[in-house]
Amino acid sequence: MVQTRGLDVKEIKSLMSGLEKASTPQITIDILEQLKKDVVPTEKLLRETKLGIAVNKLRSHSEKKISELVKSMIKKWKDEVTVQKASSHAQSSTPPSGTTANKPPPVVAPSFAPPPDVSTSKPKVQRPPNGAPRDVKTDGVKTDIYDDRVRNSCVTVTYNALASDSDAHADTIFECSKDIERVVFQNEKGATQAYRTKMRSLYLNLKDAKNPNLRYRVVSGEISAERLYRMSPQEMASEDLKNEIKRLEEKNLFNAQGAKEQRAVTDRFTCGKCKQKKVSYYQMQTRSADEPLTTFCTCENCGNRWKFS
Repeated sequence: MVQTRGLDVKEIKSLMSGLEKASTPQITIDILEQLKKDVVPTEKLLRETKLGIAVNKLRSHSEKKISELVKSMIKKWKDEVTVQKASSHAQSSTPPSGTTANKPPPVVAPSFAPPPDVSTSKPKVQRPPNGAPRDVKTDGVKTDIYDDRVRNSCVTVTYNALASDSDAHADTIFECSKDIERVVFQNEKGATQAYRTKMRSLYLNLKDAKNPNLRYRVVSGEISAERLYRMSPQEMASEDLKNEIKRLEEKNLFNAQGAKEQRAVTDRFTCGKCKQKKVSYYQMQTRSADEPLTTFCTCENCGNRWKFS
């Protein structure tokens, strides 16, 4: 069973749903603070609920307090999981009681020693000073792995995009960058013009400062190189851009009034903005045939628009 302080998995998922539907920054902050306080993260919990991914989507939120809160939550959870895994490893390596093998006594770390890092086989990531982004130069990564200069260049820019704000080890990011380039190279039948175009498109999406969630999902392995290659620009877009596209599509539905659409003025609807009852409307089938028609309303007094099904 997943252990939480007063929260079970169902309650955590309910809070995650509330996070997506939050209508104000304060509601988002309240939910994040509750999650930070009450959830005891484990590797199993984060994998089962995808809580880290849901919270990380808000890392680039325009509200500074929200973005800073998200960063502190992710760091706190990483540290706790690190300690848990290190503790588990230490226990599994302890010999059974009663063994008489001649082994030296364990070295007891001083009480002030920091907790072991989860990546015990790899050195900690050294971030550039002054908050500068990571890249192949700051990480000391050599990308000259092919005889083809173009391919090496594509690996380089992909690494730079993925590493810019990542805490992952350089080896992990380098392998990910090589996988992406290799998949594109194989699918585009070599370093063709189509290969260059695809690599450029992936690079522009991966380096988007407003889309840290895409970089995180790629480096963590949630999105494989093969899947990334087949994703459309819309699928790779940041949450802010997706919301903007959705808003524009809805606006276009209001504006796309063809000759067949009959607009009528009625007093049955009340404008939520000016409270007047002079409202014109028309209906359109926007979903499957077995779903009800969507009614699009426009206030003739103030121009406010809304819809309902």
